[in-house]
Formats: sequence, C-alpha cells, structure tokens
Amino acid sequence: MMKNYLLTLAIAGAALVSACTKTDKEIAQANLSETADPSKSIGTVKFYELSDGKIKMDLELKFASRADSNVAVHFHEHGDCGDMGENTHGHWNPTKENHGKWGSSAYHSGDIGNIMLDAKGEGKISVTTDRWSIKDGDVKNIIGRGIIVHGGTDDYTTQPTGNSGPRVGCGVIEAIK
Repeated sequence: MMKNYLLTLAIAGAALVSACTKTDKEIAQANLSETADPSKSIGTVKFYELSDGKIKMDLELKFASRADSNVAVHFHEHGDCGDMGENTHGHWNPTKENHGKWGSSAYHSGDIGNIMLDAKGEGKISVTTDRWSIKDGDVKNIIGRGIIVHGGTDDYTTQPTGNSGPRVGCGVIEAIK
C-alpha cells in the first residue's frame, strides 16, 4: 500500500514538474498605439508557438479614453499604421471567407472580435489557432500584418468589415528573433 502511494506521489510530482518547466516560445509581438497620437501606447500583443504547432495570441488593452465600451480588433493586410491606420488597408483574409465571429462557420483569419473594456479601459483576449503561422511564404503568415483597434463594436454580419467603426488604435506584428 505504501509503495503504491509513493509511486502515485512520484508520478504526480513528475507530471507537475514537466508541466511547470514546459514553456511556450514567444515568437512575435505588437505594440498598440492610438492612431490620433502614436506616442500614446494602448496595449500589447504577444504571440506564442505552442508544442502542438498552434499559435496563441494574448492581447491586452489599456485604453482609458475607451473605458466602459466594446472595441473590435482585427488583423489587417499591411503593417503600416500611417494615415490614422488607413495604410493597413482592409482586413487580412487569406482564405477569402466572409467576415464573421471567430469560431463560427465562416470568418476571416484576422477576425479577432470584440473586447469589453472595464472602467479603467482595460481588457484582454486570448486566441489559440492553427490558422496562423510565422513561416516565410506561407499564406497564413501573420508577420508584418497590422492590428487595428476599432472604435466600435463588430456586428459580425456586415461584409467585409463588421461595421466596426473608426480605426482608433494600431500596431504591427513583428517577429522575435
């Protein structure tokens, strides 16, 4: 009985140690700024490669002027935040699907969704997917794409933008070397 207990304890301990020492590799990031004043930071985005090959994105906003509101976030075609974010052009849609809600039957690979900001203007979203990569030449490559924070809520219906409002924040996805 004592042997079984010790064996179970040893196996549980080994599992805990392996889970704690396994780290996901940070592979890309973006710093988000206001489009009206690019010197004002409004958030960060970090991308991690997981052991199963998927990519995880953790996005955090700290956007006090948008407190107590929903904002929509999308990946856009180009990583150029000039002209109030307009230089990012349209939504990134490598699979030529209809705009929609992440995880629904049809959506762009850049349809991240709405983020509810609290009374301080803070909010988070995390997405894990196999729809993105960082491989050169891959149609799913996210490096160099723009990330736009819109001033409104994505209705997940209007094509091709979700009627998400003006571009109030922008960042560029950059690889971590």
